[in-house]
Amino acid sequence: MNLARTNNSVVLLALAVLVPALAIAIYSEHWWLVTLPIAIGLGFFSWKHPVVLLSLLWITLPVSFEYSFSDQLGTDLPDEPLMLGITVLAFCCLVYQNRVFSSLYWKHPLLICFMCWLGWMFVPILLSETPLRSLKFLLAKTWYVGAFFLAPLIWLRSRERLIHFLYCLFIPLFVLALITLVRHAGEGFSFSSVSEVVQPYFRNHVVYSAMLMTLLPVLLLVRQQANRKWGWNLAIALVCGALYFSFARGAWLALIVGLIAYLLLRIRLLLYGYVMVLLLLISVFIWLKQDNRYLQYAPDYKTTIFHPEFSEHWQATYQGKDVSTVERFYRWIAGFRMIEEKPIAGFGPASFYSTYRPYTVPAYRTWVSNNPHKSTIHNYFLLTAVEQGIPGLLLFLLLFGAILYYAERIYHTHQANWKRQMAAGIGVIVVMLGVVNFWSDLIETDKIGSLFFLSISLLLILDRERSGRSRTHIERIP
Repeated sequence: MNLARTNNSVVLLALAVLVPALAIAIYSEHWWLVTLPIAIGLGFFSWKHPVVLLSLLWITLPVSFEYSFSDQLGTDLPDEPLMLGITVLAFCCLVYQNRVFSSLYWKHPLLICFMCWLGWMFVPILLSETPLRSLKFLLAKTWYVGAFFLAPLIWLRSRERLIHFLYCLFIPLFVLALITLVRHAGEGFSFSSVSEVVQPYFRNHVVYSAMLMTLLPVLLLVRQQANRKWGWNLAIALVCGALYFSFARGAWLALIVGLIAYLLLRIRLLLYGYVMVLLLLISVFIWLKQDNRYLQYAPDYKTTIFHPEFSEHWQATYQGKDVSTVERFYRWIAGFRMIEEKPIAGFGPASFYSTYRPYTVPAYRTWVSNNPHKSTIHNYFLLTAVEQGIPGLLLFLLLFGAILYYAERIYHTHQANWKRQMAAGIGVIVVMLGVVNFWSDLIETDKIGSLFFLSISLLLILDRERSGRSRTHIERIP
Protein backbone atom coordinates (compact mmCIF):
# COMPACT_ATOMS: atom_id res chain seq x y z
CA MET A 1 0.00 0.00 0.00
CA ASN A 2 1.32 3.44 -0.97
CA LEU A 3 1.91 5.49 2.20
CA ALA A 4 1.36 8.86 0.47
CA ARG A 5 -1.96 7.65 -0.94
CA THR A 6 -2.99 6.50 2.54
CA ASN A 7 -2.07 9.87 4.06
CA ASN A 8 -4.14 11.70 1.44
CA SER A 9 -7.07 9.41 2.13
CA VAL A 10 -6.89 10.17 5.83
CA VAL A 11 -6.82 13.92 5.19
CA LEU A 12 -9.83 13.68 2.86
CA LEU A 13 -11.67 11.57 5.41
CA ALA A 14 -11.00 14.13 8.15
CA LEU A 15 -12.28 16.96 5.94
CA ALA A 16 -15.32 14.90 4.94
CA VAL A 17 -16.19 14.42 8.60
CA LEU A 18 -15.25 17.92 9.75
CA VAL A 19 -17.58 19.91 7.49
CA PRO A 20 -20.84 18.06 8.31
CA ALA A 21 -19.86 17.76 11.96
CA LEU A 22 -19.39 21.52 12.22
CA ALA A 23 -22.68 22.15 10.43
CA ILE A 24 -24.60 19.77 12.70
CA ALA A 25 -22.88 21.17 15.81
CA ILE A 26 -23.79 24.75 14.89
CA TYR A 27 -27.39 23.82 14.07
CA SER A 28 -28.01 21.61 17.12
CA GLU A 29 -25.62 23.37 19.54
CA HIS A 30 -24.19 19.97 20.45
CA TRP A 31 -20.60 21.13 20.31
CA TRP A 32 -19.19 17.78 21.41
CA LEU A 33 -19.74 16.61 17.80
CA VAL A 34 -16.69 18.65 16.81
CA THR A 35 -14.52 16.28 18.83
CA LEU A 36 -14.90 13.59 16.15
CA PRO A 37 -12.93 15.37 13.40
CA ILE A 38 -10.51 16.62 16.04
CA ALA A 39 -9.92 13.03 17.12
CA ILE A 40 -9.32 12.03 13.49
CA GLY A 41 -6.84 14.88 13.10
CA LEU A 42 -5.02 13.91 16.29
CA GLY A 43 -5.00 10.29 15.18
CA PHE A 44 -3.43 11.24 11.86
CA PHE A 45 -0.79 13.38 13.58
CA SER A 46 -0.04 10.60 16.07
CA TRP A 47 0.35 8.09 13.25
CA LYS A 48 2.92 10.34 11.62
CA HIS A 49 4.63 11.29 14.91
CA PRO A 50 4.01 8.54 17.50
CA VAL A 51 7.03 9.53 19.59
CA VAL A 52 5.40 12.91 20.29
CA LEU A 53 2.27 11.26 21.70
CA LEU A 54 4.32 8.77 23.70
CA SER A 55 6.45 11.61 25.10
CA LEU A 56 3.29 13.45 26.14
CA LEU A 57 2.10 10.37 28.02
CA TRP A 58 5.36 10.06 29.94
CA ILE A 59 5.37 13.77 30.77
CA THR A 60 1.81 13.72 32.09
CA LEU A 61 2.11 10.45 34.03
CA PRO A 62 3.45 12.00 37.27
CA VAL A 63 1.04 14.96 37.17
CA SER A 64 -2.12 13.04 36.26
CA PHE A 65 -4.95 13.00 38.78
CA GLU A 66 -8.04 10.94 39.53
CA TYR A 67 -11.34 12.22 38.17
CA SER A 68 -14.77 10.70 38.80
CA PHE A 69 -17.59 11.19 36.33
CA SER A 70 -19.94 9.36 38.71
CA ASP A 71 -19.85 6.93 41.63
CA GLN A 72 -19.36 4.07 39.17
CA LEU A 73 -17.11 5.68 36.56
CA GLY A 74 -13.74 7.30 37.11
CA THR A 75 -10.43 7.66 35.31
CA ASP A 76 -7.00 9.24 35.53
CA LEU A 77 -6.54 12.44 33.54
CA PRO A 78 -4.87 13.08 31.21
CA ASP A 79 -2.75 9.94 31.11
CA GLU A 80 -5.45 7.26 30.78
CA PRO A 81 -6.98 8.66 27.55
CA LEU A 82 -3.43 8.95 26.22
CA MET A 83 -2.81 5.29 27.14
CA LEU A 84 -5.89 4.30 25.18
CA GLY A 85 -4.81 6.30 22.13
CA ILE A 86 -1.27 4.93 22.19
CA THR A 87 -2.56 1.37 22.60
CA VAL A 88 -4.76 1.72 19.51
CA LEU A 89 -1.83 3.28 17.64
CA ALA A 90 0.53 0.48 18.68
CA PHE A 91 -1.84 -2.27 17.55
CA CYS A 92 -2.45 -0.47 14.26
CA CYS A 93 1.31 -0.26 13.78
CA LEU A 94 1.65 -4.00 14.38
CA VAL A 95 -0.97 -4.71 11.73
CA TYR A 96 0.24 -2.14 9.20
CA GLN A 97 4.01 -2.53 9.64
CA ASN A 98 4.66 -6.23 9.06
CA ARG A 99 8.36 -5.88 9.76
CA VAL A 100 7.63 -4.45 13.18
CA PHE A 101 5.44 -7.42 13.96
CA SER A 102 8.11 -9.90 12.93
CA SER A 103 10.79 -8.03 14.89
CA LEU A 104 9.14 -8.64 18.26
CA TYR A 105 10.90 -11.42 20.07
CA TRP A 106 7.90 -13.65 20.65
CA LYS A 107 9.94 -16.67 21.76
CA HIS A 108 11.70 -14.84 24.57
CA PRO A 109 11.03 -16.63 27.91
CA LEU A 110 10.35 -13.34 29.69
CA LEU A 111 7.71 -12.44 27.12
CA ILE A 112 6.21 -15.94 27.38
CA CYS A 113 5.96 -15.60 31.17
CA PHE A 114 4.32 -12.21 30.75
CA MET A 115 1.79 -13.48 28.20
CA CYS A 116 0.95 -16.54 30.33
CA TRP A 117 0.26 -14.30 33.33
CA LEU A 118 -2.00 -12.06 31.23
CA GLY A 119 -3.64 -15.02 29.50
CA TRP A 120 -4.63 -16.70 32.77
CA MET A 121 -6.60 -13.58 33.76
CA PHE A 122 -9.32 -14.53 31.28
CA VAL A 123 -10.21 -17.60 33.38
CA PRO A 124 -11.07 -15.72 36.61
CA ILE A 125 -12.73 -12.97 34.56
CA LEU A 126 -15.10 -15.50 32.99
CA LEU A 127 -15.92 -16.97 36.43
CA SER A 128 -15.93 -13.67 38.32
CA GLU A 129 -18.27 -12.88 41.20
CA THR A 130 -18.44 -9.32 39.86
CA PRO A 131 -18.32 -9.65 36.04
CA LEU A 132 -18.81 -5.95 35.27
CA ARG A 133 -15.95 -4.88 37.52
CA SER A 134 -13.74 -7.60 36.09
CA LEU A 135 -14.53 -6.45 32.56
CA LYS A 136 -13.49 -2.90 33.48
CA PHE A 137 -10.30 -4.38 34.94
CA LEU A 138 -9.58 -6.17 31.65
CA LEU A 139 -10.10 -3.02 29.59
CA ALA A 140 -7.81 -0.97 31.84
CA LYS A 141 -5.18 -3.72 31.78
CA THR A 142 -5.29 -3.69 27.96
CA TRP A 143 -4.29 -0.06 27.56
CA TYR A 144 -1.78 -0.22 30.40
CA VAL A 145 -0.02 -3.08 28.61
CA GLY A 146 -0.40 -1.42 25.21
CA ALA A 147 1.01 1.94 26.31
CA PHE A 148 3.81 0.85 28.64
CA PHE A 149 4.78 -2.58 27.36
CA LEU A 150 3.98 -2.81 23.66
CA ALA A 151 4.61 0.80 22.59
CA PRO A 152 8.19 0.92 23.99
CA LEU A 153 8.98 -2.32 22.13
CA ILE A 154 8.00 -0.58 18.91
CA TRP A 155 9.34 2.94 19.33
CA LEU A 156 11.94 2.86 22.11
CA ARG A 157 14.99 1.29 20.51
CA SER A 158 17.88 3.76 20.56
CA ARG A 159 19.90 5.17 23.44
CA GLU A 160 18.92 8.72 22.49
CA ARG A 161 15.22 7.95 22.58
CA LEU A 162 15.56 6.11 25.85
CA ILE A 163 17.32 9.03 27.50
CA HIS A 164 14.73 11.40 26.02
CA PHE A 165 11.85 9.41 27.50
CA LEU A 166 13.53 9.07 30.88
CA TYR A 167 13.81 12.85 31.02
CA CYS A 168 10.15 13.15 29.96
CA LEU A 169 9.10 10.94 32.86
CA PHE A 170 11.39 11.89 35.70
CA ILE A 171 11.84 15.66 35.26
CA PRO A 172 8.13 16.30 35.98
CA LEU A 173 8.36 13.89 38.92
CA PHE A 174 11.40 15.72 40.27
CA VAL A 175 9.61 19.08 39.92
CA LEU A 176 6.60 17.65 41.75
CA ALA A 177 8.89 16.48 44.56
CA LEU A 178 10.25 20.02 44.93
CA ILE A 179 6.75 21.52 44.94
CA THR A 180 5.65 18.97 47.52
CA LEU A 181 8.63 19.77 49.73
CA VAL A 182 7.76 23.48 49.61
CA ARG A 183 4.08 22.81 50.37
CA HIS A 184 5.01 20.42 53.17
CA ALA A 185 7.41 22.97 54.64
CA GLY A 186 4.46 25.35 54.93
CA GLU A 187 2.79 22.69 57.12
CA GLY A 188 5.89 22.28 59.25
CA PHE A 189 6.67 18.88 57.68
CA SER A 190 3.97 17.35 59.86
CA PHE A 191 3.08 13.69 59.51
CA SER A 192 -0.65 14.40 59.62
CA SER A 193 -0.50 16.66 56.55
CA VAL A 194 1.71 14.55 54.29
CA SER A 195 -1.16 12.91 52.38
CA GLU A 196 -2.75 16.31 51.78
CA VAL A 197 0.27 18.08 50.30
CA VAL A 198 0.77 15.40 47.63
CA GLN A 199 -2.73 15.84 46.24
CA PRO A 200 -4.26 16.05 43.65
CA TYR A 201 -1.47 14.32 41.77
CA PHE A 202 -1.18 11.38 44.17
CA ARG A 203 -3.92 9.65 46.12
CA ASN A 204 -1.80 9.55 49.27
CA HIS A 205 1.78 9.62 50.50
CA VAL A 206 2.19 5.88 49.85
CA VAL A 207 1.69 6.23 46.08
CA TYR A 208 3.84 9.38 46.09
CA SER A 209 6.74 7.71 47.89
CA ALA A 210 6.48 4.54 45.78
CA MET A 211 6.89 6.48 42.54
CA LEU A 212 9.48 8.84 43.98
CA MET A 213 11.78 6.05 45.13
CA THR A 214 12.12 4.82 41.53
CA LEU A 215 13.72 8.17 40.71
CA LEU A 216 16.83 7.40 42.79
CA PRO A 217 18.23 4.54 40.64
CA VAL A 218 17.64 6.64 37.52
CA LEU A 219 19.47 9.63 39.01
CA LEU A 220 22.35 7.39 40.05
CA LEU A 221 22.50 5.93 36.54
CA VAL A 222 22.53 9.34 34.86
CA ARG A 223 25.07 10.64 37.38
CA GLN A 224 27.53 7.92 36.35
CA GLN A 225 27.36 9.12 32.75
CA ALA A 226 27.57 12.86 33.59
CA ASN A 227 30.75 14.93 33.51
CA ARG A 228 29.66 17.38 36.20
CA LYS A 229 28.34 15.35 39.08
CA TRP A 230 27.63 18.05 41.67
CA GLY A 231 24.25 18.91 40.13
CA TRP A 232 23.17 15.30 40.16
CA ASN A 233 24.44 14.92 43.73
CA LEU A 234 22.19 17.82 44.72
CA ALA A 235 19.22 16.25 42.92
CA ILE A 236 19.83 12.92 44.69
CA ALA A 237 20.00 14.70 48.05
CA LEU A 238 16.71 16.51 47.37
CA VAL A 239 14.96 13.28 46.40
CA CYS A 240 16.28 11.58 49.54
CA GLY A 241 14.91 14.47 51.58
CA ALA A 242 11.55 14.21 49.83
CA LEU A 243 11.46 10.49 50.54
CA TYR A 244 12.28 11.04 54.19
CA PHE A 245 9.49 13.57 54.61
CA SER A 246 7.03 11.31 52.81
CA PHE A 247 6.95 9.34 56.10
CA ALA A 248 6.28 6.14 54.14
CA ARG A 249 7.69 3.17 56.01
CA GLY A 250 7.25 0.88 53.01
CA ALA A 251 9.36 3.13 50.76
CA TRP A 252 12.09 3.37 53.39
CA LEU A 253 12.18 -0.41 53.70
CA ALA A 254 12.14 -0.72 49.90
CA LEU A 255 15.24 1.47 49.62
CA ILE A 256 17.14 -0.75 52.05
CA VAL A 257 16.03 -3.91 50.27
CA GLY A 258 16.87 -2.27 46.92
CA LEU A 259 20.45 -1.69 48.09
CA ILE A 260 20.71 -5.31 49.21
CA ALA A 261 19.27 -6.41 45.85
CA TYR A 262 21.94 -4.45 43.97
CA LEU A 263 24.68 -6.12 46.00
CA LEU A 264 23.15 -9.55 45.37
CA LEU A 265 22.84 -8.79 41.66
CA ARG A 266 26.52 -7.92 41.43
CA ILE A 267 27.52 -11.30 42.89
CA ARG A 268 24.90 -13.25 40.87
CA LEU A 269 22.72 -14.12 43.87
CA LEU A 270 19.66 -11.95 43.22
CA LEU A 271 17.43 -14.79 41.99
CA TYR A 272 18.57 -17.04 44.85
CA GLY A 273 17.74 -14.29 47.32
CA TYR A 274 14.27 -14.00 45.78
CA VAL A 275 13.64 -17.73 46.16
CA MET A 276 14.86 -17.68 49.78
CA VAL A 277 12.51 -14.81 50.63
CA LEU A 278 9.57 -16.71 49.11
CA LEU A 279 10.41 -19.82 51.12
CA LEU A 280 10.74 -17.77 54.30
CA LEU A 281 7.37 -16.08 53.78
CA ILE A 282 5.65 -19.39 53.01
CA SER A 283 7.11 -20.86 56.21
CA VAL A 284 5.87 -17.92 58.28
CA PHE A 285 2.36 -18.14 56.84
CA ILE A 286 2.18 -21.90 57.45
CA TRP A 287 3.38 -21.44 61.03
CA LEU A 288 0.77 -18.77 61.74
CA LYS A 289 -1.97 -20.88 60.17
CA GLN A 290 -1.30 -23.97 62.27
CA ASP A 291 -3.88 -24.28 65.07
CA ASN A 292 -4.98 -20.71 64.28
CA ARG A 293 -1.84 -19.40 65.94
CA TYR A 294 -2.42 -15.95 64.41
CA LEU A 295 -5.30 -15.39 66.85
CA GLN A 296 -2.79 -15.26 69.71
CA TYR A 297 -1.47 -11.98 68.29
CA ALA A 298 -4.83 -10.24 67.96
CA PRO A 299 -4.54 -6.64 69.22
CA ASP A 300 -6.69 -4.69 71.64
CA TYR A 301 -9.34 -2.86 69.63
CA LYS A 302 -9.04 0.26 71.82
CA THR A 303 -5.29 0.63 71.30
CA THR A 304 -5.23 0.34 67.50
CA ILE A 305 -5.64 4.01 66.66
CA PHE A 306 -4.17 6.57 64.30
CA HIS A 307 -1.24 8.54 65.74
CA PRO A 308 -0.84 12.11 64.41
CA GLU A 309 2.83 12.26 65.46
CA PHE A 310 5.19 10.12 63.40
CA SER A 311 7.29 9.06 66.43
CA GLU A 312 4.16 7.62 68.04
CA HIS A 313 3.11 6.13 64.73
CA TRP A 314 6.50 4.39 64.34
CA GLN A 315 6.42 3.11 67.91
CA ALA A 316 2.91 1.75 67.44
CA THR A 317 4.06 -0.05 64.30
CA TYR A 318 6.61 -2.31 65.94
CA GLN A 319 4.33 -2.76 68.97
CA GLY A 320 1.56 -4.03 66.71
CA LYS A 321 -0.82 -1.23 67.70
CA ASP A 322 -0.79 0.89 64.55
CA VAL A 323 -4.24 0.96 62.98
CA SER A 324 -3.01 0.73 59.38
CA THR A 325 -0.84 -2.31 60.14
CA VAL A 326 -3.55 -4.14 62.10
CA GLU A 327 -6.12 -3.33 59.41
CA ARG A 328 -3.80 -4.96 56.89
CA PHE A 329 -3.73 -8.11 59.02
CA TYR A 330 -7.54 -7.96 59.22
CA ARG A 331 -7.82 -8.02 55.44
CA TRP A 332 -4.95 -10.45 54.89
CA ILE A 333 -6.65 -13.00 57.12
CA ALA A 334 -9.83 -12.57 55.11
CA GLY A 335 -7.78 -13.02 51.95
CA PHE A 336 -6.31 -16.34 53.08
CA ARG A 337 -9.76 -17.62 53.98
CA MET A 338 -11.02 -16.53 50.55
CA ILE A 339 -8.19 -18.45 48.86
CA GLU A 340 -9.27 -21.60 50.72
CA GLU A 341 -12.78 -21.03 49.37
CA LYS A 342 -11.77 -20.59 45.71
CA PRO A 343 -8.14 -21.66 45.21
CA ILE A 344 -8.18 -22.18 41.42
CA ALA A 345 -9.92 -19.30 39.68
CA GLY A 346 -10.39 -16.95 42.61
CA PHE A 347 -13.24 -14.49 42.95
CA GLY A 348 -12.42 -12.51 39.80
CA PRO A 349 -10.38 -9.34 39.22
CA ALA A 350 -11.56 -6.21 41.07
CA SER A 351 -13.90 -8.28 43.25
CA PHE A 352 -12.16 -8.17 46.64
CA TYR A 353 -13.98 -5.17 48.13
CA SER A 354 -17.44 -6.50 47.39
CA THR A 355 -16.75 -10.06 48.61
CA TYR A 356 -14.29 -10.02 51.52
CA ARG A 357 -16.42 -9.08 54.52
CA PRO A 358 -17.92 -12.54 55.24
CA TYR A 359 -14.37 -13.92 55.52
CA THR A 360 -13.02 -11.44 58.08
CA VAL A 361 -12.15 -12.32 61.67
CA PRO A 362 -13.61 -9.96 64.32
CA ALA A 363 -10.53 -10.35 66.56
CA TYR A 364 -8.52 -8.14 64.18
CA ARG A 365 -11.22 -5.59 63.50
CA THR A 366 -10.20 -1.92 63.81
CA TRP A 367 -12.08 1.36 63.87
CA VAL A 368 -11.44 1.81 60.11
CA SER A 369 -12.67 -1.66 59.15
CA ASN A 370 -15.85 -0.18 57.70
CA ASN A 371 -13.51 0.77 54.82
CA PRO A 372 -15.06 4.07 53.70
CA HIS A 373 -12.45 4.51 50.94
CA LYS A 374 -13.30 1.10 49.40
CA SER A 375 -9.64 0.07 49.37
CA THR A 376 -8.51 -3.50 48.85
CA ILE A 377 -6.28 -5.97 50.63
CA HIS A 378 -3.01 -3.92 50.69
CA ASN A 379 -0.87 -6.77 49.41
CA TYR A 380 -0.71 -7.24 45.64
CA PHE A 381 0.62 -10.80 45.85
CA LEU A 382 -2.21 -11.88 48.14
CA LEU A 383 -4.71 -9.89 46.08
CA THR A 384 -3.62 -11.79 42.98
CA ALA A 385 -4.24 -15.12 44.70
CA VAL A 386 -7.65 -13.99 45.96
CA GLU A 387 -8.89 -12.61 42.65
CA GLN A 388 -7.03 -14.83 40.15
CA GLY A 389 -6.48 -17.99 42.15
CA ILE A 390 -3.27 -19.72 43.15
CA PRO A 391 -2.32 -20.31 39.47
CA GLY A 392 -2.51 -16.55 38.91
CA LEU A 393 -0.21 -15.95 41.88
CA LEU A 394 2.27 -18.62 40.74
CA LEU A 395 2.40 -17.13 37.25
CA PHE A 396 3.00 -13.66 38.68
CA LEU A 397 5.76 -14.96 40.96
CA LEU A 398 7.32 -16.73 37.97
CA LEU A 399 7.19 -13.49 35.97
CA PHE A 400 8.71 -11.57 38.87
CA GLY A 401 11.54 -14.09 39.13
CA ALA A 402 12.11 -13.96 35.35
CA ILE A 403 12.48 -10.18 35.53
CA LEU A 404 15.16 -10.50 38.21
CA TYR A 405 16.91 -13.30 36.31
CA TYR A 406 17.20 -11.32 33.07
CA ALA A 407 18.19 -8.13 34.85
CA GLU A 408 21.03 -10.05 36.50
CA ARG A 409 22.02 -11.88 33.32
CA ILE A 410 22.12 -8.74 31.17
CA TYR A 411 24.20 -6.97 33.82
CA HIS A 412 26.84 -9.71 33.71
CA THR A 413 26.86 -10.38 29.95
CA HIS A 414 26.27 -7.08 28.13
CA GLN A 415 29.29 -5.29 26.72
CA ALA A 416 28.04 -1.69 26.99
CA ASN A 417 28.47 -0.35 30.52
CA TRP A 418 25.47 2.00 30.44
CA LYS A 419 23.19 -0.87 29.38
CA ARG A 420 24.56 -3.06 32.15
CA GLN A 421 23.85 -0.32 34.68
CA MET A 422 20.39 0.17 33.22
CA ALA A 423 19.62 -3.53 33.64
CA ALA A 424 20.81 -3.32 37.24
CA GLY A 425 18.65 -0.25 37.80
CA ILE A 426 15.60 -2.03 36.39
CA GLY A 427 16.24 -5.01 38.65
CA VAL A 428 16.53 -2.78 41.72
CA ILE A 429 13.40 -0.80 40.79
CA VAL A 430 11.37 -4.00 40.34
CA VAL A 431 12.57 -5.31 43.71
CA MET A 432 11.58 -2.05 45.39
CA LEU A 433 8.19 -2.15 43.68
CA GLY A 434 7.80 -5.70 44.98
CA VAL A 435 8.48 -4.54 48.54
CA VAL A 436 5.97 -1.68 48.48
CA ASN A 437 3.41 -3.95 46.83
CA PHE A 438 3.80 -6.42 49.67
CA TRP A 439 2.25 -3.71 51.86
CA SER A 440 0.04 -2.18 49.16
CA ASP A 441 -1.58 -3.10 45.85
CA LEU A 442 -0.31 -0.49 43.42
CA ILE A 443 0.32 -2.51 40.26
CA GLU A 444 -3.18 -1.59 39.09
CA THR A 445 -2.51 2.16 39.49
CA ASP A 446 -1.27 4.39 36.69
CA LYS A 447 1.73 5.67 38.65
CA ILE A 448 3.20 2.28 39.61
CA GLY A 449 1.71 -0.25 37.20
CA SER A 450 3.12 1.75 34.30
CA LEU A 451 6.65 1.47 35.68
CA PHE A 452 6.27 -2.26 36.25
CA PHE A 453 5.18 -2.95 32.65
CA LEU A 454 7.82 -0.57 31.34
CA SER A 455 10.54 -2.45 33.22
CA ILE A 456 9.61 -5.70 31.47
CA SER A 457 9.61 -4.01 28.07
CA LEU A 458 13.02 -2.40 28.60
CA LEU A 459 14.56 -5.71 29.67
CA LEU A 460 13.28 -7.35 26.50
CA ILE A 461 14.85 -4.58 24.42
CA LEU A 462 18.16 -4.82 26.26
CA ASP A 463 18.30 -8.59 26.03
CA ARG A 464 17.65 -8.60 22.28
CA GLU A 465 20.49 -6.14 21.86
CA ARG A 466 22.73 -8.25 24.07
CA SER A 467 22.11 -11.31 21.93
CA GLY A 468 22.65 -9.41 18.70
CA ARG A 469 19.11 -9.95 17.44
CA SER A 470 17.98 -6.35 17.49
CA ARG A 471 19.09 -5.57 13.92
CA THR A 472 15.59 -5.07 12.63
CA HIS A 473 14.09 -2.54 10.29
CA ILE A 474 12.83 -0.49 13.18
CA GLU A 475 14.29 2.64 11.60
CA ARG A 476 11.43 2.48 9.11
CA ILE A 477 9.01 3.39 11.89
CA PRO A 478 8.47 7.16 12.39
